[in-house]
Amino acid sequence: MADTVIEVEHLDAGYVGVPVLHDVNFSVSRGEVFALLGGSGCGKSTIMKHLIGLNPVLGGRVSVAGLEMNPANRERILRKIGVMYQSGALFGSMSVLENVMLPLEEFTRLPAAARRTLALMQLDLVGLREAAEKMPNDLSGGMKKRAAIARALALEPEILFLDEPSAGLDPLTSSALDDLILRLRDTRGVTFVVVTHELPSIFKIADRCAMFDRARKAMVALGRPADLRDGSSDPFVRQFFTRGGA
Repeated sequence: MADTVIEVEHLDAGYVGVPVLHDVNFSVSRGEVFALLGGSGCGKSTIMKHLIGLNPVLGGRVSVAGLEMNPANRERILRKIGVMYQSGALFGSMSVLENVMLPLEEFTRLPAAARRTLALMQLDLVGLREAAEKMPNDLSGGMKKRAAIARALALEPEILFLDEPSAGLDPLTSSALDDLILRLRDTRGVTFVVVTHELPSIFKIADRCAMFDRARKAMVALGRPADLRDGSSDPFVRQFFTRGGA
C-alpha cells in the first residue's frame, strides 16, 4: 500500500543464538503514531533495533520507507529516519546546538552557516533555542529528550523512532513531550514508532499499538489502545491496560 511506511513480515527477532520473538507481523501507516508495548524484556526495544538496522533480523523481512532493511539499503534508510534513544545519547562534550548540527555535518555538504540556521530551526521547533549554547549536563531530563528529538529531526526524516521518551520524567514534563510528538505529527506529517510502557502516553498519542509477551515470545495484540483495553480476551493484555503492567 502506498501509505505504508513500515512493513514487518514473519519477523524472528533477537540476537544471534538468542531468539526473543517469533513470527511478528505488523505495518505502520504514514503519519501514524505506532507504539510498541509490553513488560520488561519482552522484545519491544529489540524490535526497534531491527527496524533501524542496528541488529540483523533472524528471519522474515523488514521494510522501512519503501526499502528492505539489509546492508545494501541501510545507509539510504538512515537518511529517511531519525532516532531518539532512551537516555537522549547527547554528546556531553558538545553544546546542544553542536549536537543538533552533527547529522548535518555528517550527511550533507551544506556550509556551516546553513547548518547552524537549520539546527536552530529544529531547536525552535522543540522550544529549546535559548538552550542552544548550553552543555547537555546543564539540561533537565525533559530538555535532554527535546534536544535529542531536535537532533533526530535534523535531516527532515519521514519516520522518528523514540525509545522510552517519557522514562524518568515527571507527569507534567511527560505530557508536554506527548504534545510535542502530536504537534510534529500534525504539522510535519512525521510517522512515529514509540517504545513505551507509560499508559497515559499510550492513550494520549498512540493511534495503534503492538503488544509483546516475553513468556510466549510473541506479539499478542495489535490495534487501537482503547479497543485492546475494552475488547481483548487475552488476560495478559487486559491486565496491562487496566493495571499498568504485567
